Amino acid sequence: MEFRLLGPFEARHDGARVLVSGRRQERCLLAILLLDAGRVVATERLADLLWDGDAPDSARRTLHTYIGRLRARLRPYGLHIDTRHGGYALDPDGHTVDAREFVALCGRARATEDAVRRVRHYDEALALWHGPLLADVADDALRDRLRGHLTELRLSALEQRAEARLELGEHTRVVAELAPVVPRHPERERLVAAHMTALHRSGRQAEALDLYRLTRKGLVSRLGVEPGTVLRTLHERMLRGDPRLDRPPGPVYAVRVGGEWLPWSTSGHPALEFCNTYAGWRDPPSPGSEWLRAYSTLAVWAGHLDLAEEPLVSGLLTQAQQRPEEAAAVLEEARTFRTRLYTALTDPEDVPAFQVVAAVAQEAARVSSFVRGEDGLGRWRLSPSAGLRLPLLGVARSAAELLGDPARFMIRVCPGAGCGWVFPDESGRRRWCSLGTCGRPH
Repeated sequence: MEFRLLGPFEARHDGARVLVSGRRQERCLLAILLLDAGRVVATERLADLLWDGDAPDSARRTLHTYIGRLRARLRPYGLHIDTRHGGYALDPDGHTVDAREFVALCGRARATEDAVRRVRHYDEALALWHGPLLADVADDALRDRLRGHLTELRLSALEQRAEARLELGEHTRVVAELAPVVPRHPERERLVAAHMTALHRSGRQAEALDLYRLTRKGLVSRLGVEPGTVLRTLHERMLRGDPRLDRPPGPVYAVRVGGEWLPWSTSGHPALEFCNTYAGWRDPPSPGSEWLRAYSTLAVWAGHLDLAEEPLVSGLLTQAQQRPEEAAAVLEEARTFRTRLYTALTDPEDVPAFQVVAAVAQEAARVSSFVRGEDGLGRWRLSPSAGLRLPLLGVARSAAELLGDPARFMIRVCPGAGCGWVFPDESGRRRWCSLGTCGRPH
C-alpha cells in the first residue's frame, strides 16, 4: 500500500484510494503508527496524542477497538499491526510512506556534492508535500507533537534547494519558488538571504533591499531581535554594489567548456588529466577541489580531451538526463577508478591498483575498433554500445597506453601543500607541477 501523510491522510492500493476507516481518530491512530513505523508506540502515548492529554478512563479499551478495526481493514493488503511491550508497532516493509520517502530523499540530497543532483533530490522530496502534515486528521498542536521536525526539514530543504539553484545560476526559479514562502518565515535567514540574492541577480535590487527591510521589521516586531550577521552582511554588500553578488562563484583555476567547469590542463596526457580532476589529494582536501561533481562534467571533459567524439557526448548528456540513477552510478565508478589509477601511476609496486585499471582497460578494448580518420591516420574509436560508461572506458584505454610506456616512470607528484597533482618530468629535474597555485616556494 501507499500512504500519504504529507497533506490530507490518504491510503492507496494499486493506484486506487482505500478507505481504511471512516472515523477521524482511527485514521489519526494509523497515521501515528506510520510515522513511527517499525517502532513500538506505547499505549499511553497513543491515548495522550489522540485525546490531547485528557484521555478518558475507557481510552485503553477504545484503542483496542480501533486497532481491531484497522487490522481487519489492512490485513487483506498484507499490512500488520503487532502488539508489543505495552504498545503497538506497524511493520512498513513492502509498503510506501511518503514521510519516510521525504526524509530519505533529503538525506540523499545532503550527501551529494553535485548541485544538479542535489536539486533533483530536493525537487522529488518537496513534491511529496500536498499541504500541512495530516491536514484533515490533526490540528496544529498535534502536528507539532507528532513530527515537528518534518516541517523543520521541509524548510531546510527549501533553503538548500534554493542555494543549489543559485549555484547553478537559476535565480529566476528561486524568486518564483521562495516568493510565497519567505514572508511567512522571516526567522529563516538562509531562506531570506537566498531570496534576496535571487532578486538581486534578476535585476530587482530595489525589491531585494525592500525584502531586507520587511524581514527586519518582522523580526523586531514578532521576536524582538535584529537580523543576524548573514543578512546584515548581505544587505551591506548590496548597498555598496559588490559585483561578486551578480553571479554564481565559479571554481578557481577552471575553464568553462560546454556549460561545465573543467580544470586547467596541467599535464597534457588524458590519463594524468583525469587524475588531476581532483585538485587536492592531500588531507584535508581543498574546498571545491572535486571537479567530477556530475556525470555531465565527466562526459564534457571526455569530449574536451578527445576521448569521445562530440556527437557521442551530446547523446551521453541526453541519456544521463533520461537515466539519472545509472549516470550517478557511472560517476561513482569513475571516481573509484581515478583513485586506483592515481595509485597505479604513482606507486608502480601496487599490483592490486594496476589490476583494477587493467580490468577496465580490457573492457574498453572489447568495445573499441581501429578506424581511419579523415586525416588519413588510424585511431581507436569506442563503440556507442558502451553507453554511459563510454567516458570511463576512454580514460581506461588512455591509462593502459601510459602504463605500457616507460614514460610512466618519469611521472612525479607535486609536493605542494594540499596539491598532489601528477605531471611528467622528462628532464628529471622538475619538482613542482606547472599550475603554480599550491603555495610552492618562489
